[in-house]
Amino acid sequence: MESQETLTSDSPKAVSPHPDPDKASRAKLDRSLVHSLAWRAAGDWASQIFSWASLLIIVRLLAPSDFGMVAMAVIFFPFLRQSSEFGIPRIIVTFRDLSEEQIGQLNTAGALLGGFSFLLACAAAKPIAFFFKNPALVPVFVATCAALVPLGLRSVSEGLLTRDMQFRLLSLYDALNAVVSAAVTLVLAAFHFRYWALVLGNLVAISLRSLLVWRARPFRFAIPQLKSIKQELQFGWHVLVSLVALNSYQRLDNLTSGRVLGQTALGYYGMAWSLANVPLEKVTSLVTTVVPSYLAAVQTDKAALRRYVRTLTESVALATFPATIGLGLVARELIPFALGHKWAGVIAPLEVLSIYAAFRSIVALLPKVLTSVGNARYVMWNDLAALVVLPIAFYIGSHWGNTGIAWGWVLAYPIVVIPLYRQTLRTVEMRLKEYVRSLRPAVEGSIAMAIAVLAVRHSFSTNLPIILRLMLEIVTGAAAYSGTLLLLHRERMLAFLRLGSTLRNRRK
Repeated sequence: MESQETLTSDSPKAVSPHPDPDKASRAKLDRSLVHSLAWRAAGDWASQIFSWASLLIIVRLLAPSDFGMVAMAVIFFPFLRQSSEFGIPRIIVTFRDLSEEQIGQLNTAGALLGGFSFLLACAAAKPIAFFFKNPALVPVFVATCAALVPLGLRSVSEGLLTRDMQFRLLSLYDALNAVVSAAVTLVLAAFHFRYWALVLGNLVAISLRSLLVWRARPFRFAIPQLKSIKQELQFGWHVLVSLVALNSYQRLDNLTSGRVLGQTALGYYGMAWSLANVPLEKVTSLVTTVVPSYLAAVQTDKAALRRYVRTLTESVALATFPATIGLGLVARELIPFALGHKWAGVIAPLEVLSIYAAFRSIVALLPKVLTSVGNARYVMWNDLAALVVLPIAFYIGSHWGNTGIAWGWVLAYPIVVIPLYRQTLRTVEMRLKEYVRSLRPAVEGSIAMAIAVLAVRHSFSTNLPIILRLMLEIVTGAAAYSGTLLLLHRERMLAFLRLGSTLRNRRK
């Protein structure tokens, strides 16, 4: 019965006297994946709780214009970051038979690219400040991009730890990164460093994590020889162009807001974007950091790839849909209560961006599947197409303010991901009906949640204290979501619970 399928294909009731080696290998890989996801999730959420608590204080210490300044500084940072890494971590994960000499050459290439990217950032600082009509942006941009040097130096070490599935260690480093960033930012904000608190907090945290990663998996350097690593570099180029295009269209909404609407409007929009993506970042980060290593390990096994796509899509949707859509539903009460009335300009774009965030959470897996089987070229061209379509939508939407830019995501994003869906389903030989079936529990639960929250909002007087209205909406929405899952999809929910219990109790 499909509703009772789990991530593993073995069953404790069907033990054969002659175990299938492939079956045992798949079960071992599945257990490893679940354990890696658990470690990553534990580290992410532990650090996120601290980060959220710190953010609630930081936003009261800093002004929207401070966040706007930093938003301008980081708009171009992802492009330079990808240039400094050149897809090297992804190369090492996907090409699993690289020699030590080839890895050494990639290590040197990463270090050189990190330094070159920082020099390029220094040269671009004044033109970027001129573009934003903000001379004070120059030192802020240079300090932000100083992180490119340690990022380039750690690229091979990061790839090796990821390839070897050392996610317990990486999750600890990521948690430390988040805690250090939040702590440094909070202290500096308290001492009135304004936007420098955000810049320096991030720089210190990235530098510390890079040092820890390098010490955990150091590797020698070797003189790069193009002929020896040509195929790998071509793959890395496809990954690089794809990531640059991805980060371009994901930042161009901020750029449009800052350029057309101004620094304060960008502060509002940037905060709305951050809040809309908070519920899914910690979930989709599992997809983007942990899952690719396992997809690469089974890249020639179509049945295993289908199983991962189906189960991971359902799991991500169940976790992110209620959080993202729910955040948009309660934004009118949450923002004034949590951030203060000065952030009221966040509410309208947040309500719209929460819809996009829910869709984005399930799309995140698709390019990882294609890249893991070596088809980074298709992902690259798809992202380049998105780079053409989405900025047009943002600019048109800007005529209606930040809310119009947010609607640009909701209306234009589905257009660019349809080809990605078609290619991914074709690659893993999966029917659309099977994929849609995996989304039913989350979609039906979210619809019930939305109806319940809206009913509560219209049933109670607006004279009630804001905290009481917020709690009523959250409790009612959570009850409606969980009740729908238990009523309509009980067997599938029990199957997920049995999966976690079984894999947790088994030993490798």
